[in-house]
Amino acid sequence: MTHLHDLLAAVSGGVDPGPFALVRRADADQLELFTGPVRTVDRLGDIPLPDDRPGPRTLALVPYRQITERGFACVDDGVPLECLLVTRHERIGLAEALAALPDRPVRTADAAFDVTDDDYAATVGRVLAEEIGRGEGANFVIHRTLTATVQDPPLVAALAALRRLLLRERGAYWTFVVHTGARVLVGASPERHVSVDDGLIMMSPISGTFRHAGATADRAALLRFLADPKEVEELYMVLDEELKMMATVAEHGGQVVGPYLKEMSHLAHTEYLLAGRGSRDVRDVLRETMFAPTVTGSPMENACRVIARHERTGRRYYAGVLALLGHDDAGRQTLDAPILIRTAEISPTGALRVPVGATLVRHSTAAGEVAETHAKAAGVLAALGLGPEAPGGGRGPAARLADDPDVRAALAARNAPLARFWLDQRAPGAAVLPQLAGRSALIVDGEDTFTGMLAHQLRALGLVVTLMPWHAPGPCDGYDLVVVGPGPGDPGSATEPKMTALRGLLTDLLAGGRPTLAVCLGHQLLAGLLGLPPHRRNAPYQGLQREVTLFGTPRRVGFYATFTARADTDRLDTAYGQVELARDAADGAVHALRGRGFAGVQFHPESVLSPDGMAVLADLLTRLLPPDRGDPAPSGAAVPQPSTAGRA
Repeated sequence: MTHLHDLLAAVSGGVDPGPFALVRRADADQLELFTGPVRTVDRLGDIPLPDDRPGPRTLALVPYRQITERGFACVDDGVPLECLLVTRHERIGLAEALAALPDRPVRTADAAFDVTDDDYAATVGRVLAEEIGRGEGANFVIHRTLTATVQDPPLVAALAALRRLLLRERGAYWTFVVHTGARVLVGASPERHVSVDDGLIMMSPISGTFRHAGATADRAALLRFLADPKEVEELYMVLDEELKMMATVAEHGGQVVGPYLKEMSHLAHTEYLLAGRGSRDVRDVLRETMFAPTVTGSPMENACRVIARHERTGRRYYAGVLALLGHDDAGRQTLDAPILIRTAEISPTGALRVPVGATLVRHSTAAGEVAETHAKAAGVLAALGLGPEAPGGGRGPAARLADDPDVRAALAARNAPLARFWLDQRAPGAAVLPQLAGRSALIVDGEDTFTGMLAHQLRALGLVVTLMPWHAPGPCDGYDLVVVGPGPGDPGSATEPKMTALRGLLTDLLAGGRPTLAVCLGHQLLAGLLGLPPHRRNAPYQGLQREVTLFGTPRRVGFYATFTARADTDRLDTAYGQVELARDAADGAVHALRGRGFAGVQFHPESVLSPDGMAVLADLLTRLLPPDRGDPAPSGAAVPQPSTAGRA
């Protein structure tokens, strides 16, 4: 008899068995049982990882509010970071577990969303108009919560729900119950946030939601979904955002594999796999990847501000992670962390919460996003007796549409327009340009970690790169190149501290004749200094790929912008000499500019949406850093200390 039987006997007798977690990972034919005491810690760095004995050592329940460790905004609900210290670990066969778990319905009452469909639809409209429409970001995830009261003992209800999920749901990354004494979590999360094994870091961004009600989804409808521009662009945007994270935690950034179709009982998603090698402590990896753009938005820092503005309450554990930390047989740290979505939280008094969210992009409709929240909750709700079962269940021999040749072709076609830099294996040194090898570059980050991806591209070209946030004062002297990077916000603002600081930096760089490259927001500010103030676009260019002509050469590149400079001429006389403009033939939008010692691009050459991005960078940088240029003379330019005036 396993420890599981003793635990379940205690539960059925009304006795609290103590903290435990019961987990099925992916499609394993077994479950894992973890038991041990629970300890609360303040920070991710405090998560215990006591020794290098092989196996799992700690299961951490990481709430969304831990995002404050990165200095990002949130509605702070005070929910704790709980750690189950694993003192016992055993494996139970799936059939044995199903036979032992309680086979009974879950009785609930008073089920309702805390935000009505109409109110949620209104919030969607506000985010589209006030945030995406004003340049605050490309996509945002807004959640709401279904609440109810469980009428059975909470732990019995959770274990019965787990059994139903194991039988009825499919395609989950983790299916689990976690009991800490203060709460029970039960769910079937489809998405790996991050894992580390043998130094290999992996992330699995999921986006795009295809809703269906039958045992097998309609093939024709699925093919229409796979060709839907809204769904395609939504996945590309979260792919870009998670590549930003991989750029931080993996030494050479991430390589993209996929896409794949993840089929579940009520819906299907599209997903990519990102992989890269790193040597950081797994707790640092967890911290630097808080939290997935699939549950927050992009760019990450501003997405957190937008969420805090539009959501009424804290998120508790929604969008956080379960994180299983340990060591392998060689003593190396391991991490496996699913995102806490499709998960119910049950309090000791039976209060039930099932939070769900929808990703809002420029193509979103209020009705579509309301429907998406219902579909995402359906699997968990069905297990709890609050919604219909998916016909046919999840463990039977239902045909996999992912194996259909047309579906596979539609998925493969999604990679055709993407940048090979991120899709192909990159041999070290293969892209180095002798003219750039060993030259130094400072990238000033305007609150968009696209700069991490840009840093990898510049290093691949041979430069030695330093990253600096816009608000960190420091000298720019001693660098061969300064890159003023992207970020959210209105470049026309005369009072916003970031805009003031970056505008001052660019003014000093231009006056000193320092080689300068400006990207997206940096480009808009540079154009403004040259007499071309930015204008708000009628329709945002968020996650949009276009072919544009750059100084006579067609280039396919990706845009994330709400503002653009405009001009009616291809050349502009300025105080810094003549400037050449690459303009849009239709509306005069300035896609790029170049002058003596400086250049700017409105698009993101580092984006996965920019297949010609490396070629653009190589062309601009070899012009900015000619082989006969000596060390630049000091100019006194520095990243300015921003004013704190007007800040809360």
